Amino acid sequence: MPLSHLHAVHRSLSASGQHTLWLRYPTPYHWPSTLAFLAARCIPGIETFRDGTYRRSFSVAGKHAMLEARPANGGRLFIRFSGVPAQFVPALISRIRRFFDLDAEPARIDAELSRDPLMARLLAARPGLRVPQGWDACEQAMRTVLGQQISVAGAMTLAGRLVARHGQPLRLPAAGLTHVFPTPNALANADLENLGMPRARAATLGTLARALLAQPTLLRTGQALEPLLANLCRLKGIGPWSAHYLALRQAGAVDALPLGDVALVKALRLLEGPDAQLAERALAWRPWRAYAAQHLWASLADK
Repeated sequence: MPLSHLHAVHRSLSASGQHTLWLRYPTPYHWPSTLAFLAARCIPGIETFRDGTYRRSFSVAGKHAMLEARPANGGRLFIRFSGVPAQFVPALISRIRRFFDLDAEPARIDAELSRDPLMARLLAARPGLRVPQGWDACEQAMRTVLGQQISVAGAMTLAGRLVARHGQPLRLPAAGLTHVFPTPNALANADLENLGMPRARAATLGTLARALLAQPTLLRTGQALEPLLANLCRLKGIGPWSAHYLALRQAGAVDALPLGDVALVKALRLLEGPDAQLAERALAWRPWRAYAAQHLWASLADK
C-alpha cells in the first residue's frame, strides 16, 4: 500500500490482530543510544530488551497486546503488533513515532545546537540522537516519581513491584512479559506504601494518578512549557525536577531541562571542568535544551 502521512509501510500478517510495520524517519538516527536507554529502563513484567529487540505489553481498548520493535535497514523501524484490532493501528503508529522520537528534525536541531562548541563535539559523537518518550502519561508519571533521588536500576525494581501488585496479568503468551502496566484507576486509591519507598513518594504516585484521571490531557504533547510546569508544580510531591522531566519525557517539550539533575551537572563538569554551571551554559542551547540534556546524559557512557 502507498505511504500514508504517518510514513508507514503496513502489511497485515493475519486477521487475528497481528500486524507488521516499517516506519520511516529522517536520518541520521543514533540507534545505539536509544536502545541503551530502553534496555536500562525495562520494567520487569512489561518490557524486555534482548538481541537488539525491544518488546513490551500494553492495553488497547481494554484488550491486551504486545509490541516488538527493532531498527531495520534503510532508515526504517521494524514493528510487529500482536493482539491489536486493525482499527487501532493508526493511533498506535502515532504513539510509536512519538515513543521513539521518529519525527525529530536532526538536521535542524544539529545546526542550531552546534553553534555551541560543547554541543558540536557531542553531536559529532552521536549524530541524530533522539529524546525517547514515555509510552503513556500514567506509566511515565509513575516512572518519574519512582526515579526521584535513586538510581535507574533502583527505580526499575520499584516499578516491577508496582506492576506485580497492581497491574493486570497479561492475557497473551509472551516470553518474559507477565503483566500490563496499572491504569490510573487502579493506582488512584491503591495502597502504595509497601513498595519500599518513602511514604511521601508513595503518596505522590496516588496524587499523580488522580490528577491524570481528573485531567487526562495534563501531559498532552504540544502545550506551552511554562503553563505545563506551573500546573505540575501545583501537585503535592512534584517539584521543578519532576515537572521538567515529565515535560521532556512525556509532553515532548523540546526546551525542557531539569537543571537540578545530578547526572546532568556531573556530565557537564566532566566535559568542561568543576566550575561549569548548568543554568548558565544551558542558555546557549535554547530552544533545544531537551536534546542538549539527552546528549549530556548519553556522554556519561563515555566515562
